[in-house]
Amino acid sequence: MADRLMLLDSASLYFRAFYGVPDTVRAPDGTPVNAVRGLLDIITKLVTTYRPTHLVACWDDDWRPQWRVDLIPTYKTHRVAEVVAGGPDVEVVPDPLEVQVPVIRAALEAVGIRIVGAPDHEADDVIGTLATTATMPVDVVTGDRDLFQLVDDARDVRVVYTARGMSNLEVLTDASVVAKYGVLPSQYADFATLRGDTSDGLPGVAGVGEKTAAGLLATHADLEGIIAAAAASEGMSAGVRAKILAALPYLSVAPKVVAVVRDLPLAVPDTRLHALTPEQRADAFTLAETWALGTAMNRIVAAFDALEAP
Repeated sequence: MADRLMLLDSASLYFRAFYGVPDTVRAPDGTPVNAVRGLLDIITKLVTTYRPTHLVACWDDDWRPQWRVDLIPTYKTHRVAEVVAGGPDVEVVPDPLEVQVPVIRAALEAVGIRIVGAPDHEADDVIGTLATTATMPVDVVTGDRDLFQLVDDARDVRVVYTARGMSNLEVLTDASVVAKYGVLPSQYADFATLRGDTSDGLPGVAGVGEKTAAGLLATHADLEGIIAAAAASEGMSAGVRAKILAALPYLSVAPKVVAVVRDLPLAVPDTRLHALTPEQRADAFTLAETWALGTAMNRIVAAFDALEAP
């Protein structure tokens, strides 16, 4: 089987699992484990469907890096929980999910899935770096459109998009990004900068929606070309030109916020998937018994076994 790396946008997936499995699913001590069980089943489906040889659970060591907030103060503001003045930003996470995150990490480690994060960076940046430096084809699994910028047919980097649910997974290539938005994946970050994204607190250029943004990029190639054309009053209507020029302070900082980092100095351990050793298997099933993960653990262990079957 040819090598293929799968990169999981971990938080995106465990949030999906949390909302997709009833929180009546609980461990013997009453702790909810719906997100844990759901995430294990999601990974089982992904591994069975796409048969990666390598797998990394990419982690948000910092879900809202200060350097991004310094550039755009509204970045993810709506996701910040109310905290004591002067305290660190805390992401709004439902209590029944927050208590499961340590169990999620323990379950991933129990089945041999490597967890990789980076100080002061989001999982997106870890994914960007690993996808860019990989020496094999890559599948990025996410419900986040920002990662469409990583799609690259020439390097066989695809996005497995989960927004429509695990039964309606969508594999995005160059052609499908163009079909969806009218821009190439290499233009997607500029497209998102122009359009804005309320889910990330990015205002975008006032009055410029997806259609206008795609048209500008088709004509001027990139954000730099669009700004140059607006400054020179070339190839642009007066109305659009005025909108671009009014947004120059935003456009001077937003690209750095929107673009995923691709050059983090990551120390990545061996990410190859293996059938569990007898010792790992015993530990995994002990963890499963403690947290009532039951058949979800059985299924993921069997899926890893199947990868090594002839």
